[in-house]
Amino acid sequence: MKFEKGIKMLIISSYPPRECGLATFSNDIINAVKTVFGDTLPIEVCALQKEEKEFNYNQEVTLTLLTTNLDEYRFIAEKINDRKDIGLVCIQHEFGLYGGEYGDYILAFILALNKPIITIFHTVLPNPDEKRKKIVQAINDLSDKIVVLTKKSQEILTTDYNCQISKTKIIPHGNHNVLWEQKEQFKEKNNFSDKIVLSTFGLISENKNIETTLFALPQIITNHPELIYLIIGKTHPEIIKKEGEKYRKKLEFIVKELYLESHVIFINEYLELKKLLEYLTLSDIYLFSSKDPNQAVSGTFTYAMSCGCAVISTPIPHAIESIVNGTGILLNDFENPDEFRKAIIYLIENKEERINMAKKAFSLAHISTWENIAIQYGLLFDSLTNKEDNLIFNMPPIKLDHIKKLTTSFGILQFSKFSQPDPESGYTLDDNARALINMVMYNKLFPDEQVIKLADIYLSYIEGIQRKNGWFDNYKDFKHQLTKQNLEVNLQDANGRALWSLGTVIAHKQTLPIEIVERAKKCWEKAIVRIDDTSSPRAIAYALKGHYNYYSTYKEIAIVKQIEKLADELLRHYNINSEANWCWYEDYMTYANNVLPEAMMYSYLATGKQKYKKIAIVTFDFLLSHYFMKGQIKVISNRGWFKKENERFFYGEQPIEIATTIIALDLFYDVTKNSKYKEQLKLAFIWFLGNNHLKQIMYNPENGASYDGLEDTHININQGAESTLCFFKARLIMEKYKK
Repeated sequence: MKFEKGIKMLIISSYPPRECGLATFSNDIINAVKTVFGDTLPIEVCALQKEEKEFNYNQEVTLTLLTTNLDEYRFIAEKINDRKDIGLVCIQHEFGLYGGEYGDYILAFILALNKPIITIFHTVLPNPDEKRKKIVQAINDLSDKIVVLTKKSQEILTTDYNCQISKTKIIPHGNHNVLWEQKEQFKEKNNFSDKIVLSTFGLISENKNIETTLFALPQIITNHPELIYLIIGKTHPEIIKKEGEKYRKKLEFIVKELYLESHVIFINEYLELKKLLEYLTLSDIYLFSSKDPNQAVSGTFTYAMSCGCAVISTPIPHAIESIVNGTGILLNDFENPDEFRKAIIYLIENKEERINMAKKAFSLAHISTWENIAIQYGLLFDSLTNKEDNLIFNMPPIKLDHIKKLTTSFGILQFSKFSQPDPESGYTLDDNARALINMVMYNKLFPDEQVIKLADIYLSYIEGIQRKNGWFDNYKDFKHQLTKQNLEVNLQDANGRALWSLGTVIAHKQTLPIEIVERAKKCWEKAIVRIDDTSSPRAIAYALKGHYNYYSTYKEIAIVKQIEKLADELLRHYNINSEANWCWYEDYMTYANNVLPEAMMYSYLATGKQKYKKIAIVTFDFLLSHYFMKGQIKVISNRGWFKKENERFFYGEQPIEIATTIIALDLFYDVTKNSKYKEQLKLAFIWFLGNNHLKQIMYNPENGASYDGLEDTHININQGAESTLCFFKARLIMEKYKK
């Protein structure tokens, strides 16, 4: 979707610095939309207040509504109607948020409003009395779309309030990205390294039922004195107004009576987000003890799962939906200390099960990161404002964080478990060659001594894995020893990729230290004598890219002749396999397909021979015709190759194929100036940003990594070297197309 310049969304909600869950929710949505869409979808806020001049707000708050004054609802609605730049109004709804009986003052506002309306029901109570039912039905009738946060809420709206299911949409509560490996780091930072950390957080009120968890602790501590329980959060401001700190004092009294003073820590603060996520991330177990069976959703519960906590929860609807397939422990009852005790003991004494539970919760939570939630609201805005269907995403910053974390003094590691590098995966020539190319490209755009040091590490790996005869092995383990994989797999592609990386270094003689260039040239000269051992199409293509790069610096006739020889071999493959409806070099498409037409185009650039350019364009256009459909890129699946005679598999898409498409499109646009290639390049890149069939981001905003795979129903959120390096290179290319 392409939002018309200046058209805004207005959110009606409580808002920081007001301390309440709904204020935080709205602020998180606004921040996420800005991250994902930049200034494309501007948002303003009409902040709800119980008193005039209650808070000093940030600049996004352009209106305030005094919720106790019925006349003001109509007055603010008319002011909004006069604003031509407001395209949609999003109403955050809780029954206690608005004035009147059951908050019915909001109806006066909606009735007076002449804008498309989304209403987000945060609470949907079952078995309503007639008054509540009529209010909800009226809001439903007057809204263009109803958003709920859980399936149960949608079900209650449909069955108890007779709302049409087609009018409702489920968009879960969002959560924040954290890095899995930070769990131990944060424990050490806060002096909890030798502790089992339990936690709960939120604005404290009696409904939290924290005493139930306290009563469960004494018997546990007898055998597990290493237990620490963090009770994080201030008392709810509305509770303070009514009864002061009565409930907190009750909890403190229980702690004293049960001799828990050295095991329970009250953090009586409304924490900034960074510190809150730190406490949750270091927690081993999260305790959710609400005693309200009708609590539809909990942001605290969502945050705990996303921070990799093993969750123990009372059976509120949100927990019933979320704790599935081993993502936590769902209790049977409310206000049952014995159930909490047994569950806590089980998780303390079964560490492996606890960690697996936390990992499953962490993985499941990815679907509802705030960036993914922002995409859902952006799509909803588009559908209700009838804008052009061409979403403009914000370009994420270039980050080296994960590449640096994957890199040791020996090379770049192959895999990660989530974002945590896996030493057991060892090293590959493939990844170190990719990393070397990326650092050379990055240094050309943003000269950096630290990047040169990384390039030196990757080049050293390539030098170290080259045999005396010039051929390269691929795999080494974490102890720097060659593995048996080198004897079991075809090494041609890896050798071709090594030539590509060495040629790239040589081509950047003017921007790199001469010592690095000379080392690459020496390695090249040793390897090039084995070029006739290269026979597979992709290995030939990678080698051609290396030759072209070498030739850009050293105009040697022998190199041109070698380019022609390799290009003619690719042409031979094309002539053997191509047919009227199959313009390709093989009788199937596998991975990194784009490198084949790309290599043909480089062959044309080096030799000037039109036959190479002609086949390059024919085959590339044929490939692209199978990749771009319905406003998205859908590349070849890793579940099964696309064979000439068979139907194509879908899903199982990997970043390498997206990135190689972008690399080739960049070249073809440079050579032909055909604008379709530029447009397809931009479309391919936003696959990473959420323009894919799951409508989810494929990169980690925290560390600049890419996730490993886009499956049919989920994302593989491991962040290995191949995926991360492919995204990184694609992002570097996009620097040319930012404007």
